[in-house]
Amino acid sequence: MNWTAVFCALVSAALFGISTPAAKALVSSVHPATLAGLLYCGAGIGIAGIRRALPWIISRTPEVSLARSELPWLAGAIGSGGVVGPLLLMIGLTRTDAATASLLLTLEAAVTALMAWFIFHENYDRRVALGMAYLIAGAAILSWSGAPTISNMLGPLAIVGACIAWGLDNNLTRKISLADPLQIVELKGLIAGPFNLVLGLLLGAAIPRFSTTLIAGVVEVHSKNAPLRDLIH
Repeated sequence: MNWTAVFCALVSAALFGISTPAAKALVSSVHPATLAGLLYCGAGIGIAGIRRALPWIISRTPEVSLARSELPWLAGAIGSGGVVGPLLLMIGLTRTDAATASLLLTLEAAVTALMAWFIFHENYDRRVALGMAYLIAGAAILSWSGAPTISNMLGPLAIVGACIAWGLDNNLTRKISLADPLQIVELKGLIAGPFNLVLGLLLGAAIPRFSTTLIAGVVEVHSKNAPLRDLIH
């Protein structure tokens, strides 16, 4: 077993877990679209720097750049996972506590698998299907908070929508998985980030103060959009 990869995967999961409560704290003072833009701008700029500095830090086999034929897959991934997903998550966080949101975000794995099986026609076995069913049931039970009403369901439904968007993103990104993963993350951040940022400004939001902007950028660089496993081969 590659213990270095295991360690990096665990650290990546821990950092991702921290990102949701951190985003919840920020969204109370920043417009959801603006915050989504700042998060992805942070990821794009951070990964751009890491990608260019990495050859000076560790010896790394050169990656294959994206081909022109792969750009439609990338565009779909950016639209679903870089624009729609984070925007829905930020909207959901304004109406949902961080603990419930974190539990609901576990649905992303199940949605990704279901799309892979029924839309992209990938093979699956019964054990994996049963595991996904337990995952969905567990998330629903643990995040349940009494009798549902329209007002208290809007937040969770937005987060479920974000999981669906990221599930599509994961499947589309798989189509270009042979390309440099850092290039993919960089492009997602540098394209989706400014798009959401401009959207927030058009909706009347203001750019937050520098300290908040810096924190948002750091949060996303260390979240799931820049996992440490992408640096290990």
